[in-house]
Amino acid sequence: MKMLIGGKWVDAAGGQTFSRSSPGNGMEVGIYPEAGAEDVDRAVAAARSAFETGEWPYMAAEDRARILTSTAELIRKNADRIALIETLESGKVISQARAEMDWSANLWDYCAGVARTLHGDSHNNLGPNLIANVMREPIGVVSIITPWNFPLLIISQKLPFALAAGCTAIVKPSEFTPGTTLILGELLMEAGLPDGVVNIVTGHGRPAGQRMLDHPGVDMISFTGSTAVGKIAVQSSAQQLKKVSLELGGKNAQIVFADANLEEAADAIIEGAFKNAGESCNCGARLLVERSIHDELVQRVSKRAQSVKVGDPLDPEAQIGAIISPAQLDKIVGFVSRAREGGAGVLLGEGRAPSDAGLYVYPSILTGVDPQMEVANSEIFGPVLSVIPFDTPAEAVAIANQTDFGLSAAVWTSDYERAVAMTRRLQAGTVWVNTYSSGPAELPFGGYKQSGIGRENGRAGVEEFTELKTVQFHFGGRQAWWVRGQR
Repeated sequence: MKMLIGGKWVDAAGGQTFSRSSPGNGMEVGIYPEAGAEDVDRAVAAARSAFETGEWPYMAAEDRARILTSTAELIRKNADRIALIETLESGKVISQARAEMDWSANLWDYCAGVARTLHGDSHNNLGPNLIANVMREPIGVVSIITPWNFPLLIISQKLPFALAAGCTAIVKPSEFTPGTTLILGELLMEAGLPDGVVNIVTGHGRPAGQRMLDHPGVDMISFTGSTAVGKIAVQSSAQQLKKVSLELGGKNAQIVFADANLEEAADAIIEGAFKNAGESCNCGARLLVERSIHDELVQRVSKRAQSVKVGDPLDPEAQIGAIISPAQLDKIVGFVSRAREGGAGVLLGEGRAPSDAGLYVYPSILTGVDPQMEVANSEIFGPVLSVIPFDTPAEAVAIANQTDFGLSAAVWTSDYERAVAMTRRLQAGTVWVNTYSSGPAELPFGGYKQSGIGRENGRAGVEEFTELKTVQFHFGGRQAWWVRGQR
């Protein structure tokens, strides 16, 4: 496949390519251009031209909305093809990849509606000679850098929102999973998007990704990935005072009280910890359980976890597929090993699952975890659940809030007064009560602390890509300033 720059499918200027092998079986599944700084410069120039002289920023909202709606329809039409590529490149199970196609399309549909309702404000009570408009305008050219864990879904949490606001963009998907983003480029062209509005480059963080952060022709950076790389993005943006939107790591807690529905909680705990092989910023990696029900809930969770099927991502019955890379697999195994050496009990699963060529790991449940342990505070990005008991709501809040992250949390209780009190004290951008992991397009998503800056989804997700402009209209004669100053 080739890159999309200025409405044309092109190779890298230097002619270099890289390949992607499937983590599920080790077979090569794609060959892509290896973009360099020159290719990013070409993409930025195309996006800048489309923004400065093209029709997109000033196109009627109904026309932009029509293209976004068409894109949603094309995603659904091509869902099987996109899901297959996503499964081959990421290692996620095919059933989940197919579900993500509809979630992604829904975001494009939502943005079509927001494009038509995005508006500013007006003021007519500023005195007899002054009225004013506060206008929302597109911020300009946006560098969008996306990760490998939800390739189509995460670009759909960014790109349609930027387009709804009237921005143009340069997109770089992860080098592990570029295929679905390039297919999205094909669909955008088929939907009628003007040339240069969206440009897609493929390659690695250096030099392509770094050039996208540093480029003086870029007005905003939108990045999803690790907190460590997010800090690099902020450092780069500081040189030119670019706006930055970051969705970063998480170390999320599900807090279960004794009066909760334990059967439903157990199901959500398994989903939260092991879905997408735990390779999710929203992974419910910590289970905080009231001590009086600790043993009962752990038994329920363990029983369910034993039936979770690890296997070939293309197997429709598999629930946990392959891990994205050998380095990530080693990282997961290392966390579990060090936790065991530090005194945690490994109730379920430890180490690699056998495979001739793929990268698989058993889901793990760790008990006796001290809140200060590494495994209780660092993001693992793998199917590892740490169980921590608590005695009081205050203690649960303290444990939940002690990490550097603040992305999401869940509270399980039948006492809604307690639930409300907990939601007010938890430092997280999303708090679920008696559920986990739902995320309608209408609701903003983002984190506290080192989990990010800004919000995606909802009206806030579009407003991230806008600037406010105040326009004042004066009527009648203007009194001289020195006369006004004497009053």
